[in-house]
Amino acid sequence: MKTKRLTVAQAMIHFLAVQHTERDGLEQRLIAGVWGIFGHGNVAGIGQALEEYGDDLDMPTYHPQNEQAMVHTAAAYAKHKNRLSTYACTSSIGPGATNMITGAALATINRLPVLLLPSDYFASRLPDPVLQQLEHPSEHDVSVNDAFRPVSRFFTRITRPEQLLSALPEAMRVLTDPAETGAVTICLPEDVQEEAYDFPTNFFAKRIWHIRRPPAEPESVARAVAIFEQAKRPIIICGGGVMYGAAELELKEFAEKFGIPVLETQAGRGALPWNHGLNAGAIGSAGGLAANRLAKDADLVIAVGTRLADFTTASKSAFGNPDVRFIGVNITAFDAAKLNAVSVVADAKRGLKALTLRLANIQLAATYGAEITALKLEWDSLVDHYRTFNPPNKDNELTQGAVIGTVNDCVGGHATVICAAGSLPGDLLRLWRPEDNKAYHLEYGFSCMGYEIPAGIGVKLAEPSRRVVVMIGDGTYLMMNSEIVTAVAENLDFTIVLLDNRAYGSIRGLQMACGSPSFNNELRKRDGKRTDGARLQINFAQHAASMGAIATKISSLEELATALHTAEQNGGVHLIVVPVSLRERVPGFESWWDVPIAEISEQEGVQVARAEYEKAAQKQIAYFPNSEVTP
Repeated sequence: MKTKRLTVAQAMIHFLAVQHTERDGLEQRLIAGVWGIFGHGNVAGIGQALEEYGDDLDMPTYHPQNEQAMVHTAAAYAKHKNRLSTYACTSSIGPGATNMITGAALATINRLPVLLLPSDYFASRLPDPVLQQLEHPSEHDVSVNDAFRPVSRFFTRITRPEQLLSALPEAMRVLTDPAETGAVTICLPEDVQEEAYDFPTNFFAKRIWHIRRPPAEPESVARAVAIFEQAKRPIIICGGGVMYGAAELELKEFAEKFGIPVLETQAGRGALPWNHGLNAGAIGSAGGLAANRLAKDADLVIAVGTRLADFTTASKSAFGNPDVRFIGVNITAFDAAKLNAVSVVADAKRGLKALTLRLANIQLAATYGAEITALKLEWDSLVDHYRTFNPPNKDNELTQGAVIGTVNDCVGGHATVICAAGSLPGDLLRLWRPEDNKAYHLEYGFSCMGYEIPAGIGVKLAEPSRRVVVMIGDGTYLMMNSEIVTAVAENLDFTIVLLDNRAYGSIRGLQMACGSPSFNNELRKRDGKRTDGARLQINFAQHAASMGAIATKISSLEELATALHTAEQNGGVHLIVVPVSLRERVPGFESWWDVPIAEISEQEGVQVARAEYEKAAQKQIAYFPNSEVTP
């Protein structure tokens, strides 16, 4: 057998450079490059390998400012690429590695492929403990990297060079499996990275990983059809699996053929254009009027490519019909079976096609179609209102809804808006009007503050020609603003709209809705025992400008529109600071989210909130009946 002598780190880079994915005839690189912050644990290993071979292997290296951020960038890139391509991320031992754990959790929760290569202690144990190594009194082989285990879909530690021969193919299999994908963690001890071995040359041959599209079993389709035939008021809940499976056309055809309204999740928004007659908008705790009313009376819920998380189901209170049944169409069996659904384990595209063929003669009552149309018109009118509602106030603050409406109108329905945490995700879900399947990019599986700016980098690298607008609050900006430096260094063009309400406005609002006064959620100076003194005066525009952004602060919707136009014309990283009201909020629409209230309190507000909570909780359904019907 022919061999090639390389270090473990060099072999890793050579192997990753020849991995590809293929689906529907489209082939692309699986690992598009490597993000890395080098320290003593990886600079002479992975760092050396990338410097010597990276250019020749077309494996570019990117330099972020924070290890957590680079994992967010990789996840956002993978999301925009429909999970067909991603990045590898390498860190040194110790804090560099543990900084990536949050990013790993985000990727795995959202079913997004990322490859993590944290350095680890010496396999030889000679320098013991090495700098930054965790010592455990009874587990001599444990390291901080073991904390990756619960947030990774695949985890291994390479302690001998030949272990790469089995570990790397298995890692690639998990990365490219649409049901199992998530964070893949390969720990690389500092001394093993530099160790040489005679690797078989065919280990570095080009490998194409076919992304499977499993069809639905005829038996499961028959069971689903038996339920559907009894339905009078079905709804579809559209999740991210529709996007990742490129099943937008099949969703549209299925909905149109049978006249079924499509209700959106955060991950599924944009699969059907907002102005399609059967797009009823968002469902659940952050949902809209039309979708939540349709869900309340539905007798059949067809959940396509969704995890049915608590925001989607309004903590299992969204469905008011005691006879409601569920069909789960999902490539992951775990998700397909949720809420006791009839489980159709299949790729979204093939699953919807199979159902469409078997349901050819089904017709719903015309009155149901008229109701859907009327509810959509009512909801669209409400959206129009909150996208423009901007009453004057003494501080010249704008409403968050009007800012969203203005940004959306200025950049259009094909620019990608990015967000993750705070009150913005709920308002964007209701008010942003996407016109294609990549115009709405929300990370809400983990709702991770700090995701947004790194994600803007990832999306821009995934599709350089698309306009990207990152919308964030001041709180999340303060957590991960350093990646502005990375975006400037990479010569990227995108816009950051920073909504400044001088607080963690979302959680402050929830806190007060739970009956408590505002406490420890505003940006204020300490005044005695509490942080409720004078407001902090933070010049966000000046701060961003110091990192290379073109920054400005505006005071009107007209100035916002001008700043957005300037950003588009001039290019570069632009940051627009927008003062927004902490009080004027887009309301909820006939929905609920389970946040328990203190059962005992001397505060009257908490007592009132507890009584309201107990009343609302009665709408929760603890257990849905089995949806199986004999065909």
